[in-house]
Amino acid sequence: MSKAQMVGWSHSHFGKSEAPTTQALMGEVVAPALEHAGIGAESVDGVFVGVMNNGFSKQDFQGALVGMAHEGLGMVPAVRMENACATGSAALYSAIDFIESGRGRIALVVGAEKMTAIPTVQTGDILLGASYREEEAEVEGGFAGLFGRIAQQYFQKYGDRSEELAMIAAKNHKNGMANPYAHMRKDFGFEFCNTISDKNPYVAAPLRRTDCSLISDGAAAIVLADEETAAGLERAIAFRSRRHMNDVLALSRRDVTEFAGARRAWSQALEDGGVSLDDLDFVETHDCFTIAEMIEYEAMGLAEPGQGYRVIRDGVSAKDGRLPVNPSGGLKSKGHPIGATGVSMHVMAAMQLMGEAGDMQVPEAKLAGVFNMGGAAVANYVSILERAK
Repeated sequence: MSKAQMVGWSHSHFGKSEAPTTQALMGEVVAPALEHAGIGAESVDGVFVGVMNNGFSKQDFQGALVGMAHEGLGMVPAVRMENACATGSAALYSAIDFIESGRGRIALVVGAEKMTAIPTVQTGDILLGASYREEEAEVEGGFAGLFGRIAQQYFQKYGDRSEELAMIAAKNHKNGMANPYAHMRKDFGFEFCNTISDKNPYVAAPLRRTDCSLISDGAAAIVLADEETAAGLERAIAFRSRRHMNDVLALSRRDVTEFAGARRAWSQALEDGGVSLDDLDFVETHDCFTIAEMIEYEAMGLAEPGQGYRVIRDGVSAKDGRLPVNPSGGLKSKGHPIGATGVSMHVMAAMQLMGEAGDMQVPEAKLAGVFNMGGAAVANYVSILERAK
């Protein structure tokens, strides 16, 4: 079986975009990704699209929009995947399966979302589609309210860690200053993130505005090829291992202070790859809310349950720390256009491993971890990536 490798990629600016549709956003990244890979559209065997939508646009059938955005792909088989906030990784993993099953040699993955064209209150309701509506639809504050409840229960169990959440926010915003694609390139500093104010109010206590990721538009694309094809191209990033693990959707049926599915995904991916956290040079993790990053420290094995605060306090996850976490600025600074996020995280990691990350660069980065989750740690994807060429 020939393994799939990332051989090219492209990334739009995240934020409030003038592009009116996901089709327009896709058009910003498809041709540049193919050019980056050195591959023509006629060589693509399959297109895999990640768009959540769920009401952001009346236009659906999003898989077919790539062929509208790039006429050279109009006749290429295309499919659209959806897996909440892990939609991009679902598309990526499906494309990898496509290649590794022998059905094709080259695949294009495109993740996109247009979120800012509708009122914010409507956005909140759309995002609740990634919750268990039968029990959670009336949670005040939408998805932020769900993670506010998670933070409340975590604090009740382990103590108030609001200061450490502010430290995570400040770290990621500082890192995002170096990311030219980031939605919010502003170093807020710890004091601002830790202080309730008109500009930083509670969104869903104990979570403040600076504890929550941004509503963004954006797109990212990756070209995958089998090993034989990749050998003849300029760059190649290999998946040393990858795992997708699920947990129960309803928060009432599990301990929300631990991300058990994420823990299983990390454990299996590290075991499959024959590596430990000590071997990783950095991690891109899913900080949709700062409490998520703190619990993810524990899920990946950086700290015991309830001790995730030590990771940020001790500087372990700083860009110059023992294991930099979110050198891109994460979702917190970079933005979180749902369908694009998983693809974006893998692009950020690939740039680092190729030494093409510019001011974001982690020195001598050779092995990366990526964690992308859908919902409140329901769909959990972990990739261990390394440079193959």
